[in-house]
Parts: sequence; structure tokens; C-alpha cells
Amino acid sequence: MSTIQVLSQRLANQIAAGEVVERPASVVKELIENSLDAGATRIRIEAERGGIARLSIADDGHGIPMEQLPLALARHATSKIQDLDDLEGVATLGFRGEALASIASVSRLNLTSAVEGEDGFCVEAEGRDMTAAVRPAPRSRGTTLEIRDLFFNTPARRKFLKTEKTEQNHIQMAISRQAMSRFDVGFEWVHDGKVHWQLPQAATPAARAARIAKLVGQPFMDSALEIETEATGLSLRGWVAAPTFSRSQPDLQYLFVNGRVVKDRLVAHAIRQAYRDVMYGQRHPAYVLYLELDPIAVDVNVHPTKHEVRFRDQRLVHDFLFRSLHRLLAEVRPDTGPAPGASAESLPGALSAPTGAQVFAPPQIQDQVGLSLSDRSAVSQPDFTSSAAPWQPRAPMQVADQLQGLQALAAPLPERDETEAPPLGYAIAQLHGIYILAQNAEGLVLVDTHAAHERITYEALKNAHDGQRLVSRPLLLPVTMTLSEREAELADERRDTFENFGFEIDRIGPETLAVRAVPALLADAAADALVRDVLSDLAEFGSSERILARRDELLGTMACHGSVRANRKLSIPEMNALLRDMERTERSGQCNHGRPTWTALSLAELDRLFLRGR
Repeated sequence: MSTIQVLSQRLANQIAAGEVVERPASVVKELIENSLDAGATRIRIEAERGGIARLSIADDGHGIPMEQLPLALARHATSKIQDLDDLEGVATLGFRGEALASIASVSRLNLTSAVEGEDGFCVEAEGRDMTAAVRPAPRSRGTTLEIRDLFFNTPARRKFLKTEKTEQNHIQMAISRQAMSRFDVGFEWVHDGKVHWQLPQAATPAARAARIAKLVGQPFMDSALEIETEATGLSLRGWVAAPTFSRSQPDLQYLFVNGRVVKDRLVAHAIRQAYRDVMYGQRHPAYVLYLELDPIAVDVNVHPTKHEVRFRDQRLVHDFLFRSLHRLLAEVRPDTGPAPGASAESLPGALSAPTGAQVFAPPQIQDQVGLSLSDRSAVSQPDFTSSAAPWQPRAPMQVADQLQGLQALAAPLPERDETEAPPLGYAIAQLHGIYILAQNAEGLVLVDTHAAHERITYEALKNAHDGQRLVSRPLLLPVTMTLSEREAELADERRDTFENFGFEIDRIGPETLAVRAVPALLADAAADALVRDVLSDLAEFGSSERILARRDELLGTMACHGSVRANRKLSIPEMNALLRDMERTERSGQCNHGRPTWTALSLAELDRLFLRGR
């Protein structure tokens, strides 16, 4: 073996650069973070040839005094932490003191800075070696860093860089993430002399929304739901896309923890679970979220690039995110409708109809879960009683009779002020036994009858079970499981959790469990596999939704089979009953498979289709 020896300072810096500086975008990220920590309100980023030839980051922060300029390029030199207490509660974006030293070791670097009321000075480094002493350089307050010929002395690293266009896109993404994290800072992005972005400070909610729209696209903001909530020392704000705006890849997911952009499996799992009932297939949600908590409660020193964090109380963070977003998505109803939670009785213009009109909760499904039609807390029935004037039937339209599959109009809309119309309006026809056509104040509403009824029934079944301990079914022969001692201990510690889910589990050995009862709804499932999955979730996230997810899958299947099928002719009162149920049902915009249940065309859109007014 070779003898042990201390690495040279240059080699140590280049090894550190391998962790911190992956590509030009990594340099941009580190230097923007330094500018933000320095209190900058404006940052200008310039690049040439994808940042490989030249990068320049200039800010108006508090600057670096002349005597500290050489020290700023030294390894593990920083003004942001002084002792272990500072490290345990890091409140700045940078704190390791490695960035400038690492960047200087693989580039030609020029650092120019000035503090308030003093002249500017600069210092240069080439491959980490100082090329000259500190010298005067005219500049107002702030700092400018210029990096040329990145990886000039490490050609093997340079070969791994992509095309200039690809590197430019990576830089732009790094800038956009920082711009999304700090609305109080203006950003300017210039590449090869062309100005791509000029983002002023965004002080108002409208300005912040406009910045997000510019950075991630207006379609996201058009479908975004805004959230702002606090609980138990945690604060969450930002935007999440409605379930109908989903992605094939998780490429529009931005999470900022105390202003730092991170990727965290715990958070991703919590958000994914919140979308579980409304996301179609293998699609991915889109969001821009800002989580704030005490810096002591989160460890940001777990990865060299600081892209990952570790929460002190993972279960608390997971539950807070899940419940906040789950509640937000549950409250989504037709956007022009009454406030969430409004009852059918409070909906204006409720229709009169004959006694005994159809109740949109299938009796066969109610029988399977032990519900009664009189139990309005479990399954809400349409309320047809109203003081509104009843319909005045008239002869069906002759044109409708000529259209195959189009149910003729049974009655016109009652004459009333359009502003009183409910969000989904009033049914006027049924198309091919599949779609309900309704008219509201804005225009035409199209409803997928089966999908809408499926969601209504599904939510009724879930409400009947939520808050209740799942019924257990004893096994004729207990299922014996062998697993690790740590997993067995966790199962023993979380016995109450398993009992609430309907499991009866005994620890009969250091590494052995006996499953004596399982949830009645999941009696046909593989008990050992389900227990292992739940233990895996409990170990990683502190909680598990797997059993509830499996329960909901079963209830969803029951709701699907018990809902109105295609080609089922509905009367006008039945269609209106369905519309009113949709308006008061949580998540009514999608069925439990994630498909949309309704869409709308405004009069303006219809006019454009038929070139009216041109």
C-alpha cells in the first residue's frame, strides 16, 4: 500500500469542486445563493456559450471589505456560521464556505466587491492560485463574480458537459428556481448578449402570480389553487395545480423549505397521497410550494449541494402537508358556485319535483356497507323542495326529436335572474344517454353522467367509513411472518395504528409476528404483504395510508359498479338532482379514477366557434 499523506490544497479543492460544481448551472446556483445571503435586491446573471466560456453574477448586496477579499476564496471560510449552535439552526442558503474555493480551483475567477461608502477592490485566482494582490476596481456597493474557462484545468470533467444550448437551459432553470424562491429580489438573465428575462421585484400577490406564470407557464397558473395555512409551527403557502392539470413526468414540482429549493421524498410522498383520489393513472401533480418552519427543526447539512434536507419530526411534516393539501383539493367545487360546504337547501333556485324522485346513492351499494336512505349524514339526498316557481312544461322541440340519441327537452328553464343560477346550471337535455347538457349563467355545461355519479357515490361510501375503526375479520389460521427485529419492534410500538386499521397482530418472537385478524373489507388481500408495506411506510414517513388506499380502491370499485351507466335515460328532475349533488360533493370535478366529470363552454367561446359578431 502507498503511504498515507496529506492532500495538497489544490487537489482537495478540486475534489470538493467535484461535489459542488457539476456544470455551469451549479456555479450560478451557488453564487446567486451568496448574493441572496448578502442582502441583494437586484441580481444580474450573464453567460456566454452556455456558461462554459464565461459567467458573471453581479448584485447590490452589502459587499466584502477589501481586507477580507483573499479570505473569501479560502476553503471553509465563511461569515455565516461561527459555532455548532449556528450550524444546527442554519438560516442562510450558504454556510459551508466551500463554493468560492471550489469554483476558483477549476476556473479563472475574478472577484470585485465594494461596501457602502468605500471604493471597490478586486482579487483574481486561476486554478485557485492567486495571480495578483488585491487591487482597486471601480464599483458601487455590491459584488461581481466573473468566471471564465470553467474546467480549463480538468479536461476530463469538461468532456462531460453537454451542448451549449443544454447548459444554457440548465442555467435558466437554476435562475428560475431562485427567482421563485425570492419575490423581493429582481433578476436579470442575459445569454450571449441577449436579455432573456427582466424580473422586477414582486411585492403584491398579483405580481408574484405573474412571476410564477412567466417562469413555469400561464397554463399552470390558470389551473392553480392557492393555499396559505399554518399549524403547529409550520407554514405552507403557494400554488398547487388542479387535478385536471397533471403531468406525465414530475417536472413541474417545486418545493422551497425556508427559501431553499429542495427535493424530498417525504414531501413528495405526502403530496402524492393528497392527490390519490383525484389523479388520473400514473400522472404527476404540479405545484410550487413554500414550507416554513423553525430552522432548528430541519437539517440542511445532509448533502454537499444542499438539495436534500432532513426534518426532525418527519411524521409531523408529512401529516401537515397531506392534510393541508387533501383538504384544499376536497374543497374544490365548481368555481362559480357557493362557498365550500354549502348545503343543497342554500343553493338558489332549487327545483320542485315529484315525490320519490331518484336518490343518487345506489341501494345495492348502500346495502353492501349497511347504509340507510334515511341516514342523511352518510348519503345526502337531493332536496327537491323549494319555494321557487315550478316548471311550466311545454311541447318538446321538434328539432330534438330528429337527433338520434338526443333526449328532447322536457321543460324550459324557469324564468329567473341569471345571477341566481347554481354553478352547474339547470339540465336541458341528455346526449346519447351519456352526457347531461345544462345551461348556467355563463353558457353551456357538459357533464359525464357516470363519472359524476361515481364520485358522488364514492364520497358517500367514504364518509360512511371515515372516522370509524375498520371492522376486523378473524383469520381461521393466523398468518405467521418473519421479519427483521427492527420491523417487529415497530409493529409492537404501533399496535394501536394496526388496530385502528382492523388488524390484530401479536409479536410471538424477536423476529416473528402473528396476524390474527385483518380488515373485513380487505379479507382477500395478502395480509403479510400488506403488513410489510405498512411497516415500510411507518419506518420511512411515520405514517401510512396504504390500508385506507386499499379500502378506497374497493369502495371505488363498488361505486363504479353501482353508478348510472351509459344509455340510461334520465328525467330532467333526475339530471338536476345529480347536478345539485355534484355542487355539494367534495372533489366532484373528477371521478375516483381521476377523469374529469364536467366541462363548460362560455357564451363567448360558443360565439367564437360560430364566428358570431364577425
